[in-house]
Amino acid sequence: MVSRDVTITNEIGLHARPATFFVQKANSYRSVIKVEKDDRTVSAKSLLGVLSLGIAKGMTITLRAEGPDEEEAIDGLAALIESGFNE
Repeated sequence: MVSRDVTITNEIGLHARPATFFVQKANSYRSVIKVEKDDRTVSAKSLLGVLSLGIAKGMTITLRAEGPDEEEAIDGLAALIESGFNE
């Protein structure tokens, strides 16, 4: 299992459009990927789950992945978040 903390930098946080990009990226990996915020954990492959966390700019979340491409999954999702979703 691999995990990494990342801070949301884009202005609107992980809502609607950026959350859709995040979930699409997560679904491109075979590993099981989770997003943790505070005491809640959801599947990174579930748009409703990700949106339910209410992730806003400046918040830190933890990405956890377990599976055959776990390193690649964490690196790819962290890079997407750190890019600010190109907004």
